[in-house]
Amino acid sequence: MAKKNEQIVQVEGHRLTLSNLDKVMYPETGTTKGDVIRYYTEVAPYLLPYASGRPVTRKRWVNGVGEASKPGMVFFQKDLGDGAPDWVPRQVIHHKDHDNTYPLAGDVATLTWLAQIAALELHVPQWRFTDAGQPGNPDRMVLDLDPGEGVGLPECVEVAKLVRAILDDMGLSSVPVTSGSKGIHLYAALDGASTSDQVSQTAHELARSLEADHPDLIISTMKKADRRGKVMLDWSQNNASKTTVTPYSLRGRSRPYVAMPRTWGEITSGRLRQIELHEVMGLIKKRGDVAEPLLPRGADKLATYRSKRDAGKTPEPVPEGEPHPGTGHSFVIQKHAASRLHYDFRLEHDGVLVSWALPKGVPEPGEKNHLAVHVEDHPLEYAKFAGDIPKGEYGGGHVDIWDHGEYDAEKFRDDEVIAVLHGQPHGGLGGGPVKVALIATHQGGDEKNWLIHRMRLAHNSDDPVGRRARDAERAAPARPKPRKTGGSQHPSPKKSKREYKPMLATLGSERTVPEDDIAVEMKWDGVRVLAYVRDGKTRLVSRNGIDITTTYPEFGSLAERLGGHDAVLDGEVIGVDERGIPDFGLLQQRMRLTKPADVARVAKDVPVKFMLFDLLELDGRDMTGERYDERRRMLEESVRSENDVLVPPEFDGTVAEGLERARELRLEGVMVKDPSAPYRVGKRSEGWLKVKLHRTQEVVVAGWRPGNGRRAGSVGSLLLGIPGKDGLHYVGRVGTGFNDRVLDELTALAKKQARKTTPLVDVPRADASDARWMSPTLVGEVEFAEWTRDGRLRQPSWRGLRPDKSPSEVVRES
Repeated sequence: MAKKNEQIVQVEGHRLTLSNLDKVMYPETGTTKGDVIRYYTEVAPYLLPYASGRPVTRKRWVNGVGEASKPGMVFFQKDLGDGAPDWVPRQVIHHKDHDNTYPLAGDVATLTWLAQIAALELHVPQWRFTDAGQPGNPDRMVLDLDPGEGVGLPECVEVAKLVRAILDDMGLSSVPVTSGSKGIHLYAALDGASTSDQVSQTAHELARSLEADHPDLIISTMKKADRRGKVMLDWSQNNASKTTVTPYSLRGRSRPYVAMPRTWGEITSGRLRQIELHEVMGLIKKRGDVAEPLLPRGADKLATYRSKRDAGKTPEPVPEGEPHPGTGHSFVIQKHAASRLHYDFRLEHDGVLVSWALPKGVPEPGEKNHLAVHVEDHPLEYAKFAGDIPKGEYGGGHVDIWDHGEYDAEKFRDDEVIAVLHGQPHGGLGGGPVKVALIATHQGGDEKNWLIHRMRLAHNSDDPVGRRARDAERAAPARPKPRKTGGSQHPSPKKSKREYKPMLATLGSERTVPEDDIAVEMKWDGVRVLAYVRDGKTRLVSRNGIDITTTYPEFGSLAERLGGHDAVLDGEVIGVDERGIPDFGLLQQRMRLTKPADVARVAKDVPVKFMLFDLLELDGRDMTGERYDERRRMLEESVRSENDVLVPPEFDGTVAEGLERARELRLEGVMVKDPSAPYRVGKRSEGWLKVKLHRTQEVVVAGWRPGNGRRAGSVGSLLLGIPGKDGLHYVGRVGTGFNDRVLDELTALAKKQARKTTPLVDVPRADASDARWMSPTLVGEVEFAEWTRDGRLRQPSWRGLRPDKSPSEVVRES
């Protein structure tokens, strides 16, 4: 029988006594022990994978945080102790002179018990126990970015970007976590081949090298006295005996902050802050568990599926527990009228439905390949789902079963699937066997981008699949042939000499863009280029009208891609790294080159791609007055998209989903286009809205201040302006975001552009005291946090020069 202020509950079959549920654990917010227990039970599906198999060190606040805590009532606890229920899983670690028994947080019941004993913080090492009960090699690396006195999260973000770049070079994808305390934790998944000592040494060397390059910002030693004004880059938590607070754990701060996994878009948004308990589940629902890349292969395949759905709000099946390996070979194709009509293609494999979204469905015989976007695995129960997903929920819209049946698998790999589908007699596939290949292309650097290809079936009499295909084709009713589109529909060529200026987009936000009847595309991080393809020759022109044909000789073969047609095309030239991911910094190395020898030398290390997104003219016919969706259709039909010249697919989803995809690709954001809008030559129009993940601003370089230390004799910071009605207005200075190559280039340009008087109308005396002035002809771009009240850029970081733009084109983007 429960005592007063006690409640006996059953959690996963275990009896547990909860007491003092109304005790205030966080006085500043009134958060009670009951709130803490409720949070840990709700977040358990996301927290447990990062803690399971690891010894848990608890930090307990028996009387809550703040002034309510008495001396001795806040403490770390390693050993399990005598009061733990028998059913709590545990593991012993043998030391030289003693043994410690640790709890293992692998289930909801244990997590609930830990919350009941006021263990607000859960700390674990970077390794898991092996099957033999011994500490294994670490499966993740962690770096703790801890701000010293006088600095905070903005400086941690600067360091995080530097660390991320190095981890990328090491082939390690990083996951940021706002620590719930003062700083940021950066994790990277490891393959378990290295020991804790080896990982610790690697992390130490990384920290020391960054400290050497950025001594005014980073420190890697442990002395607190030296940390003032710097970010401590703590590498030591990779030691086998050290622990880090687990993702999704509460922290014992003044408010119920959480160690919260974040997207890189959130980290660099300029609005970064610590996340509180009540915000966590909403964030997870919005963009899933973004720390999932840290989980070992073989983890719950349906975790992402469940994270995006609330079983109480959607009729979709949301089963509990991990899927069991199956042997079935079912398939289903569902017609999904969401924000944009598409088809969902699902194949049963290893206990789940492996799934792709097909914006244009399964190709007809003879049709070109269609885009297939690899999405999260779905439960087997989803194969029978049809109905309405409520508006506002993930994938909201109507779902019908278009076809279903069994399939024969010829190949099923991580990057290629070949299957013969046997649908229903009156299904969407027409009743006969259909052979398709799904191939991972990673177009645009996006690992989710595949293509679906319609294959020819073998009709060998000895081949059972071929016999089934032949018999089915004879029995199936004839299907109407698809309407032909392509070159034969183009008008006869006419000569044109018209010159165009690119249409410009208006800045928008996720809150203000329309929800319906829109086209969503990725915003490519490169330079705008118009391509004139006439009489078999290609001429490339920058946004400000400069001929840059020799800068990008790779695209001289555009005429061949057009099959002999003349055209004027609009697009973005991007630089890509070795993984195919756009890199604006990399592109900087090519943007100012014109001599063929220089271009050829740099092109080996800086490959470029031309991402085409609009068609202004075709065979002499002016297309600018046509609707955007018609221009887009003609573009896709006219250009052979492959290799370094691509027509990127429209994004099939909402603006919010598009922004999440852009975060994954490390892009600027998305473009939202009105399908009915014409192409407004040289005009800025709300028919195109750019929605950014972070703020960027074009600026005019007006001067520079000399650097100190390693930057002595070169540019320390640049003074920036934006044209106004009465002259060039000062908007601040930028001193971060430069590497040695960029500094050398800027210093040379600064001295070449030198002038004696300031071109700025309102530069403060303090900033002008040691300034060297320049003719205001260079345009650059910065990333920044926000505008201050007096019109200055807060926390700007240099992105690069923009030789494709002139000072007169620079406007403040609000």
